[in-house]
Amino acid sequence: MPARSSDRVESRQVSSPPKILVVAPHPDDEVLGCGGTIARYARAGGEVTVAVVTKGTPLFPAAQVRRVRREAREANLALGSKLCFLDLPVTTLQLMPEHRLNGVFDRLVGTVRPDVVFLPYRWDRHEDHRQVFDACMVALRPDGRRPAPRRVCCYETCSETHWSAAGVEPAFEPNWYVDITDTLASKLSALRAYASQIEGGVPARSVEAVEALARFRGSTVGMVAAESFLIVRDTWPAGR
Repeated sequence: MPARSSDRVESRQVSSPPKILVVAPHPDDEVLGCGGTIARYARAGGEVTVAVVTKGTPLFPAAQVRRVRREAREANLALGSKLCFLDLPVTTLQLMPEHRLNGVFDRLVGTVRPDVVFLPYRWDRHEDHRQVFDACMVALRPDGRRPAPRRVCCYETCSETHWSAAGVEPAFEPNWYVDITDTLASKLSALRAYASQIEGGVPARSVEAVEALARFRGSTVGMVAAESFLIVRDTWPAGR
């Protein structure tokens, strides 16, 4: 049976288990955007690091922050990813000195040394997502200090990516699809672990909406379910 195009892409770029870095501005963004892909990489032996950028205090009570962190640990344990918290201030990243914010992600990239990086989309509605993307792209400059990731891409986040201003801001136009037919259940299970984030009846963040998006994305490329990404940079270095 001939290899699928998505499999050919991965085998072309990865000769050893890859290191994956997923940058999530808030807890649950990693599951919404690429939970199925995280699980797929982890099952294949990849080393997946999820970096949750912001901490809820003082905007949210400490008890709520502790609850969300417990949920994050449970969700990422189910997906097979390692979890770290960067503890930056929620909703006020734009008030941080730019060099300090950039430095946080420069150290993160230097520590993980990822082969593939997943970032929030630059034009998501939430300002934290935009600030994180910009700072990460500074850290990911191919300036020769360290091997550059082979692929940098953006994921879509229900209730953020699809709430941008149509016709005014650039729409999310995916150009890479990952088959998550076999890991969709893991993605949805991880989402349910974030009970505090999906309770309250916000339709765009419901389990049903997330599943519907995965099945829609899959239907457009001949898969049962898929996650879609916008590739920002894709390289195939000699000897790798």
